[in-house]
Amino acid sequence: MPDKLKKTFVLFWCVPGFLLWAAFPPMGEKMDVLFALAPLMWLSRRASAEVSSRRWFLSGFVFWFATLSWMPAIVKNGGPWPLVVLGWGALAAYSAAYFAAYGWLSAKFWAWARTPGSDGTAAYWKRLLVIFIAEPVLWCGLELVRSRFAGGFAWNQLGVVPVNAGFASPAALGGVYLLSAVVVLINGTVAGIAERVWKPADSGFSSLRRWGGVETVLAFVMVWIVFSVSSHFAPVRSGEGKHIKVALVQRNFPCVFNSSAERENPLTVYARLLENPAYLRPDLVVLPESAMCEFGPADQQGAVNFASWITEKTGGAVLAGGTRYHDGREYNSAALYSAGGGYQVYDKVHLVPFGEFIPGDKWITPLQKLAPVGSCTPGELKVLDLDGVKLGVAICFEDTDSAQMRRLAGMGARMLVFITNDSWFSHSNEAEQHAWQAVARAVETGLPVVRVGNSGVTGTILSDGAVNWLVGADRRLLVDKSAAMCDRVELASAASPTVYVRYGDVPLAAAFSVLLILISVVGFRNRISASGIAVA
Repeated sequence: MPDKLKKTFVLFWCVPGFLLWAAFPPMGEKMDVLFALAPLMWLSRRASAEVSSRRWFLSGFVFWFATLSWMPAIVKNGGPWPLVVLGWGALAAYSAAYFAAYGWLSAKFWAWARTPGSDGTAAYWKRLLVIFIAEPVLWCGLELVRSRFAGGFAWNQLGVVPVNAGFASPAALGGVYLLSAVVVLINGTVAGIAERVWKPADSGFSSLRRWGGVETVLAFVMVWIVFSVSSHFAPVRSGEGKHIKVALVQRNFPCVFNSSAERENPLTVYARLLENPAYLRPDLVVLPESAMCEFGPADQQGAVNFASWITEKTGGAVLAGGTRYHDGREYNSAALYSAGGGYQVYDKVHLVPFGEFIPGDKWITPLQKLAPVGSCTPGELKVLDLDGVKLGVAICFEDTDSAQMRRLAGMGARMLVFITNDSWFSHSNEAEQHAWQAVARAVETGLPVVRVGNSGVTGTILSDGAVNWLVGADRRLLVDKSAAMCDRVELASAASPTVYVRYGDVPLAAAFSVLLILISVVGFRNRISASGIAVA
C-alpha cells in the first residue's frame, strides 16, 4: 500500500472519535453512540493488541480533545493559556489512555477466542463469550476506574447518552455503567454484522456465516431483557407523595468577583429575579455555588442577613453556596438557612484537583498559591434537614460522583440539590455537558434532583430522568443569562432505594477483576507454552 494511502487509512480511525463526540453536547446526535465505536471493535477482532491499542488511542484522543474544547474558555477568566492548553491536552491524552487499554484488552480476548481447537477451528462459544460478556464488562470496568482513580474523572460515560435520550431505566439497576454496557453490546453487534458481510472466512470462525445471525438475535434479546427487568425496579412516580415548591435562581455573576463600582448592586439583581417566585411562596429558594461570596463567608453575619432578606421576600428557606473558614482552613460550602434564622452547613467532600487544591499543597504550602480558588479542605458527607425533609447536597463536580450520591441516598436523602458555578467556562458547551451528568444521578438513586447553575443549566430532574430545564423564549437552554424559575417537585418515598443504591458498583468491579485475572492467566500460559515448557 502506498505511504500516502496508508496515512489516509490511519486518519480513518479518527472518525469513530468524531462520531462519538457528536453524540454529546453541543451536537447531541444521540443515535451516533449506537454505532460510533463499531469500526474500532471490528478492528480489535482482526488486528494485534498493539495495533488495536494505537488506533483506539487515536480515536479516543480525538473524542476527548473535542469533548474538552470548553477548557480554553477559562483563559478569559485569568487562566494562563500555556497551562490551560497543556492541561487540555494532558487530560485528553489521559482519558484516551482508557480507550487504548480497552483496545489492547479486547484484542487479547479476541486472540484467545480465535485460538483453534483440536479440529483446527475456533470454538464459536468463545466468540459469544467475548461479545456478550468480555467486551461490555471491559469497557464499563475501565469507565469505573476512570471515574474513581486518583479522585476520578467521571465525565461522559457512554451510558450518559441513552439516559438523556429517554432510555434511562437500567441506570436504577446498574448505574450509568449498565447503560454503557448496552451501548457497547449494540456497537459490537454492528461490528459483527460488518464482519459477516466482509470476508467472514478471515475472522477465524468457520461457522460465522452459518451461525452469525444467532449473535445478532441474542443481542437484541439481551437488550430487551435488560430494559424489561430494569423497568420493574425503576422508581415509579405515584403523584400522591409529598411535594415541595422550589424557586431556582440563576444569577449569572462573574466567576471572580470584583469591587467595581459599575457592577449592579446584587440586592437589586436578586429583587428583580425573585419578584415572580415570591408570589408562589416557595418552600425552598436555591442559589448557585459561590452565591454567598458577594456577601461574605457562608457562616458569617453578612450571608445570614442576605438569606434572611430572601426569606422575608419569599417565605422560604434558602440554600446557597459560598466559602467559609474554620480553624485556619478554607472550605467550599453550601448553607441551608431556615426561615427561623438558623443555618446548617455542608462542606464539599469531593474537591477538584488543580482547581480547589494542588496535590501536596498542605505539606508544601507555596503550592497553595497556584490553586485558582484557594487551597480548600474536604468536609464530611452529611444530609441537611429542611423541616423534616432530608436533602443531599452536591457542589459542582460532586454531581458526577455516583458513589457519593448513593451514599447520600443511603443516609435518607429524599431529594438531591446540585449547585454549581460553571461561569469559569462561560460561553462554551461545558454547562450543557455538565447538566447531562446530573440526569444519570437522579435515575441511579431514584431521587428527584434540583439543579442550579450560576450561568446554567438550571432546572429539575425527576427520578425517571424527565427534565424541566430553564429555557428562553426560543425554547433553548438558558445559559450565560440571569433568570429564575419555580417548580413543584415530588419527593422520593422514605423507603425506596434503587438496586443501584443498595449494591452499587460491586458486581461490575467483581466481573471486571475476574476478566483481568483470566486474561493474565491466559497470557501466562501462552508465554509458558511458547518457551517449550509443558502446561498441564
